[in-house]
Amino acid sequence: MRVALEKNIENRISSFTVLELIESHFDPNWHFHPHYQLFTVIEGSGTRFIGDSIQHFEEGDTVFLGPNIPHLWRSDKPYFEHNSELKAHGIVVYFTEDFLGNDFFQKPEMVLIQHFLKNGLRGLEFYGETKQYLINELKGLTSSSGFEAILKLLTILNTLSKSSEFEYITSLGYTNTHKISETERMQKVHEYVIKHFKEEIRLGEIAEMVNMTESAFCRYFKNRTNKTFSDFVSEIRIGHACKLLTQDKQSIAQICFESGFNTLSNFNKQFKEVVGKTPSEYQKLQMKS
Repeated sequence: MRVALEKNIENRISSFTVLELIESHFDPNWHFHPHYQLFTVIEGSGTRFIGDSIQHFEEGDTVFLGPNIPHLWRSDKPYFEHNSELKAHGIVVYFTEDFLGNDFFQKPEMVLIQHFLKNGLRGLEFYGETKQYLINELKGLTSSSGFEAILKLLTILNTLSKSSEFEYITSLGYTNTHKISETERMQKVHEYVIKHFKEEIRLGEIAEMVNMTESAFCRYFKNRTNKTFSDFVSEIRIGHACKLLTQDKQSIAQICFESGFNTLSNFNKQFKEVVGKTPSEYQKLQMKS
């Protein structure tokens, strides 16, 4: 199993890296790295884990991440099935704060971009005209090189630094307390929950899987993710429910049980706590947009 930082990010012929990803599914490994990252989903859907945030993602999902924020775009189950014709398509840009020199972003003219980079330490999700602008520019960046590519990236960062069309992804005060050596343990937890969230998940089974007692695992998980394990499972189930609600193919009761909840009342309660709206309110809002 791969661990954090084993991604091929560095570019020997350029000061930053642009990759167009077209695969059967996105990289299923939970990881983090010392680079800033711009990423947009051109095609694909699944569950997005960033820091202490869990969200459903689909085409158009566009984010900016600061260094060392743990993340994973986990494609939906059908993408991993044998003979699946589904494709995951994304564009990602990696760069370090010193990719143009140690002091470049410390210059007075860079103050807005410097502030933007600082905001990126919580992760930013873009929407509205800014999101569409960024998607278009990232597509253009894949065919650019040399000085033109650097100018394009700086222009993108300058435009984003002036935009208010974003939402923070991680909670206020979130910090990455994971060690690279612990990545495999958390990867096992993510994979197990993603595969079994529709079933009853017993804490004892998870703790045994990672060779910990239940109480030790609970403390470990809360310290690393800023949430309890039960909250983590609930948010994955609610993320799946959000996807089903936008499709409008099943009743709310069917979606409740399809997402791993045992009672409709518990589903409604937890959904509103996480999303801020009831499932029916959320569905109506999605149908209008």
